[in-house]
Amino acid sequence: MNTGSYYEPIDEHRYKPTAHAGGAWDVDEQHFSPLGGLIVHAIDRHLATRPGNGLILSRISFDILGRLALDECEIRVETIRPGRTIELLEAVVLMAGRPVVRARAWLLASVDTSAVAGGGADRLTHPDELDPWDMASVWPGGYIASVDVRPLGPPRPGRTTAWISTSLDLVAGQTASPLATFVALVDTANGIAVRQSPTEWMFPNVDLTLHLHRTPQGRWTGLDTTVTFGPTGQGITSTVLHDVTGPVGHAQQILTVRPMKAS
Repeated sequence: MNTGSYYEPIDEHRYKPTAHAGGAWDVDEQHFSPLGGLIVHAIDRHLATRPGNGLILSRISFDILGRLALDECEIRVETIRPGRTIELLEAVVLMAGRPVVRARAWLLASVDTSAVAGGGADRLTHPDELDPWDMASVWPGGYIASVDVRPLGPPRPGRTTAWISTSLDLVAGQTASPLATFVALVDTANGIAVRQSPTEWMFPNVDLTLHLHRTPQGRWTGLDTTVTFGPTGQGITSTVLHDVTGPVGHAQQILTVRPMKAS
């Protein structure tokens, strides 16, 4: 079992990635999955500094602006649109003083709507009933090596449903929320249902957007994923998100699809 963490804190706003955060397209870069979770963790810490207002993070979008070096980063969070029932936050990740990720999160009021709750996909087969899949046979990098992947069936080009979990902490010495640890695994979706071999084609995502109708709980992130490539270099990875009790929302990633350069 892996032990350790994806990040080590340097101070209140700065973090250093460990080798476990190493990317799949480039092992000397950060995989975006744990960094997305780290951004949610920074938002949680920002919210903890003020009186609670009962708002729940319901949508978060990440725009990846540049190379995510396997180096220390700083995360700054500010309130863009304050409110009692709706609020918008922005988090900016800086490396060497340059913005590399911008994230915006909508927080909505918590109201008891259990009487009308419903809709969405069926519950997935529990991960304890499934066998692990060696995702490292397809992808390199410290992050991929750190995760436990359990598909509901053999992974197929462009279509796979799988559970993802990890035994690593998100940040050493800090307790991350269930939402942060859930989000820290969502970007894996683009790697579980590859349409073409990543040794022949590149298809990195330049964004990730999550819409949540329920806050996820537990250590497993369920990804019911479909990947589509268009004819002019764009693709979309679409995922229904689950925890072990059922669906919690959706995720979308826009891909830039290109042939690998001949060596």
